[in-house]
Amino acid sequence: MKKTIAAAVFSAVIGIAFIGCSKQAAKVQNKDKPLVFYNRQPSDPTTGEIDMAVMNWNPQTYYVGVDSLDGGSVQGRLITDYLAASPVSVDRNGDGVIGYVLCIGDMGHNNSTARTEGIRKALGTWNGSTDPGVSKEGSVQVGGRMMRVIELESRAMTGTDGSTWNANAATDAMSGWATRFGTQIDMVVSNNDGMAMGCLQASNYPSGVPIFGYDANADAIEAIGAGRLSGTVSQNTDAQAAGTLQVLRNLLDGLSGSDVYTKGISEADQYGNKITPLMEYISDARALLAKNSGVNIVNCQQYTAGQRDAGIRQTNAPAKKVLLTVFNSGDNWLSSAYVPALRYYAPLMNLDLTIVQGDGQNESSCLDKFTNLNNYDAYAINVVKTNSGRDYTDKLKY
Repeated sequence: MKKTIAAAVFSAVIGIAFIGCSKQAAKVQNKDKPLVFYNRQPSDPTTGEIDMAVMNWNPQTYYVGVDSLDGGSVQGRLITDYLAASPVSVDRNGDGVIGYVLCIGDMGHNNSTARTEGIRKALGTWNGSTDPGVSKEGSVQVGGRMMRVIELESRAMTGTDGSTWNANAATDAMSGWATRFGTQIDMVVSNNDGMAMGCLQASNYPSGVPIFGYDANADAIEAIGAGRLSGTVSQNTDAQAAGTLQVLRNLLDGLSGSDVYTKGISEADQYGNKITPLMEYISDARALLAKNSGVNIVNCQQYTAGQRDAGIRQTNAPAKKVLLTVFNSGDNWLSSAYVPALRYYAPLMNLDLTIVQGDGQNESSCLDKFTNLNNYDAYAINVVKTNSGRDYTDKLKY
């Protein structure tokens, strides 16, 4: 009799535990977990329109990145300020025309198109499109004199494997441009540092010709200090990386409403952490964006590698697991700057990151590794193609 009662009690306890587990599982279904897209904003690759169906996937879906339009404007001002302070001899063949070539990163990426637009608008060559070759004659101040500006050629730097933002493609393009245009090239501009450094690798790169990048990668900062690169733009990598993790931390801690994008960002969170650089929240796009800053020989020492945000310190937050995708293992900025920043800040916030990386060309290279989703408390996604966000949310339905 005692055994029967004991067995009944044991069965009841197990039954209660099972019901409790079922209720708990219902609370943490994958479709309800925090989801942050970063760096590559879900959007239409042609129009740039934000994919709000993806961004409204659940109440815990956000985007963390950089203010793309602001970045394009900052790069444009960096270039025009440089030319305004330059002697007219920057016009190498003395024809009164500043000729430049342009390395475009990815035609379907918001950041790339914004940078191309910012460059062309600053130089007066904007003709209503960010497509290669679609430009008009512009003008710019050089050493107190107004000069004509012509975009000699622009090209999307796609590698032989189909990857975008490809530095090797930029090296090949620069070699061809230097041969074809000779002293007509007075300036080289690139949508990122990787392609700019690729241009400098061309054996016939014209000595002394100013060249501008974007990202403030460590090798680019070193090149500015050495006088090889004329300028770049910092997109506040640490703010973006810490911002991505902070939003996830806030969501995992049960925060909602404006607390998600203010705690630890514009004001201290419950652990006393606060990101130092300014970040702006755009409610219509559910996007938290870092600001950009121009970098040149005057201030490049402020952007040397190894500096981290002192506003983020070790916390006693509950440990959580995050699955994070990187669209391209070969991307210079992501691999040399963004991912190391993630690895630095994640342990401080007690976030255990599992990082999977793609090839920069096929969505499947990331999507096929977006698996074992039940093992994670949250997700951070860097899509390969900006219109593929729903491929990931579809996998979270189950």
